[in-house]
Amino acid sequence: MRFGKTLCTASVLAIAAAGAATAGSHMTTITIATVNNGDMVRMQGLADEFNKEYPDIALEWVTLEENVLRQRVTQDITAGGGQFDVMTIGTYEVPIWGKQGWLVALDDMPEDWDADDFLPAISSGLTVDGTLYAAPFYGESSMVMYRTDLMEQAGLEMPDAPTWEFITKAAEAMTDKENEVYGICLRGKAGWGENMAFLTAMSNSFGARWFDENWTPQFDTEEWATTLNTYLDVMNNYGPPGASTNGFNENLSLFQQGKCGMWIDATVAASFVTNPDDSTVADKVGFALAPDAGNGKRSNWLWAWSLAIPSGTDAEDAAKTFVAWATGKGYTELVAQNEGWANVPPGTRKSLYENEEYLEAAPFAEMTLNSINEADPKNPTVDPVPYTGIQFVAIPEFSGFATQVGQEFSAALAGQQSAEEALEKAQALVSDEMEAAGY
Repeated sequence: MRFGKTLCTASVLAIAAAGAATAGSHMTTITIATVNNGDMVRMQGLADEFNKEYPDIALEWVTLEENVLRQRVTQDITAGGGQFDVMTIGTYEVPIWGKQGWLVALDDMPEDWDADDFLPAISSGLTVDGTLYAAPFYGESSMVMYRTDLMEQAGLEMPDAPTWEFITKAAEAMTDKENEVYGICLRGKAGWGENMAFLTAMSNSFGARWFDENWTPQFDTEEWATTLNTYLDVMNNYGPPGASTNGFNENLSLFQQGKCGMWIDATVAASFVTNPDDSTVADKVGFALAPDAGNGKRSNWLWAWSLAIPSGTDAEDAAKTFVAWATGKGYTELVAQNEGWANVPPGTRKSLYENEEYLEAAPFAEMTLNSINEADPKNPTVDPVPYTGIQFVAIPEFSGFATQVGQEFSAALAGQQSAEEALEKAQALVSDEMEAAGY
C-alpha cells in the first residue's frame, strides 16, 4: 500500500489470442492494472489459457510496483480517467470506492463462480451493504516465517504463538553478520501499505492505536513509543543493511537467498519461500502466528488483493468475464496443473482449505487460515477505536497522511532522526490533516 512518482518498474504487455482476429470478428480489449507480486505475474503468464477460452477478448497489462500502482489507479478512478477496465486493489479501497459508486457491483456473476465459497473474513471486507464490489484474487494475513535450521542452531524452539520478547531473543541468536545472515527482516520502505501496514499491525499488539474514540491522534503515547523503539532496536541490531528501502519484494528476495533468520510478513509469501525453484532454503522454513506483547492482540493483519471493475468502463461484460476466470475455481486448478497445488492463490475460498491435495502440498495452509480467521478488523486494537481496519484506518484520508508518517518512520530507521522526533512529527502532521478534514 503505497504511492510513488515514477513508472520505472512499469511494464506494459499486450496479449491477444493468435488467429482470433478473423474477418468480421469483434475483438474487445480490456486493460488490466496489476501489482508486480508473484501471484499476479503468474496470472499474466497464464493469459494464453484465458485467450484459448475467450479468443474475442484481448488483454493489455499494466504491471506496476505496489506504491506506483496505488497512485495510478487512485488518480484514475477519482478523476474518472477510464484508463483501466480491471484494477487490482485492496481491502482498504474497495469499501470506500464502492460507497462512492466508483466500482461495478459483482452481483450478476456466473453461478459456477460460487461467491458463497469465499471465506467470510475476506469477502466481508469487499462488501458494501450486502453487495460484493471486488473479487478476491488472493487473501492474506501475516505470520512469522523462520529458518528452522538457524533456530535449532541457536538452541531455541519457535512457539506456535510467539511473543515479541521471544522474537527479539531469537533475532539476536540467529544473527551472523560476517556471513550476511540477519536475524530478522521487516518492512522499512515508506508507504501506507509498506512499512505502515507492518507497523500499524505491530502497534495493535502493543496496545497502540492511530486515534482515540474522539479521532485524536495517539502518536504521543507510551504505546506508540514502545512499538517504534522495539522495531528500531531489533532492526538496527539484527536487521539487514539498507532496510529503510526494503519492502515485501526486497525482503522476499533476502529470505529466499538465506539471508534472513525470520521474516514477519504476508502469509502469501509462504509458497514462494518454500518453492525449491526460487528459494535456497525451501526445505528449512517453519511458520508461526504473528507475535503478540501479552495484551490480547496479535500483530497480524487482514488483506486481499482483489480485481475490481471501475464504473464507466466501456467493456464491462468482457471485464466481468476476465474477473470470473481469474478468481474462479477453474483458475486455481489451472495453477495447480502448471505450478503445483502449493502455488495456487491462497486465502480466498473455503473449498481450498477442504482440498486434501492442497493441504498435503502446502505445509503453511493451516497457519495461513488460522491467521486470517484470527484477524478482526472491526476490533483491531486493545482499547476502543472509531475505525475499522487492522493495518490501516478505513477512511479516505488515511492513504495520504499514513504515507507521510511512513516516510518519517523510514527516516528514523535510516538513522536520520530519532524515534521521538519521528513520533512528534507524526502526531503533528496527522493532527493537522484530521483537523483540515473536519474530524
